[in-house]
Amino acid sequence: MPTVSVFDVSGKKVSDIELADSIFAIEPNMYAMHLVVVNYLANQRQGTQSTRTRSEVSGGGKKPWRQKGSGRARQGSTRAPQWYHGGIAHGPKPRTYGGDINKKVRRLAMKSALSSKVAGEELVVLDSFKLEAIKTKEVVKVLSALNTGKKTLIVLPEKDDVVYRSARNIAGVKVSLVNTLNVYDILNCDTIVVLKDAVAKIEEVYA
Repeated sequence: MPTVSVFDVSGKKVSDIELADSIFAIEPNMYAMHLVVVNYLANQRQGTQSTRTRSEVSGGGKKPWRQKGSGRARQGSTRAPQWYHGGIAHGPKPRTYGGDINKKVRRLAMKSALSSKVAGEELVVLDSFKLEAIKTKEVVKVLSALNTGKKTLIVLPEKDDVVYRSARNIAGVKVSLVNTLNVYDILNCDTIVVLKDAVAKIEEVYA
């Protein structure tokens, strides 16, 4: 079992914690993580872009000139794609970009992402994180004491509006819950700060 240090908010080591091998010490599966990240980003797309075809553009009901005898190419409407103010041929229409990923693949990707952070010494376990009031500088002080990277993901065991509202204004810092944790956020951060209680919940969910 991998053993990591547990720190308090001042950055001092208070104890050690053993992490589950099946979640934090597996061989990272790069293909599974790739699939899940691509799917996550695709699902973020709204897919609301739309263009009008020749049947949706107003006007163009009259044939611009007779079929034969003018010396010009035959035309049936001034709203055909080659005309100025004409409709768009094969343009984008509203669609869904995302898809479904097998549950086993998603779980494998999550375990792989967590294991890669532990292997890279980019996972920090925090004993507790309680704030009396909404203070951004208090969160900055804690992250500075823990010597985190520019991009930091804070994982809480349960919703805490005080911590969330204190951290949301800090560039590069994101707060997530165990039940909203995703592979993209884990891989997109330099350091992942996980509360001790959140570690137990992660092991309970992914064991």
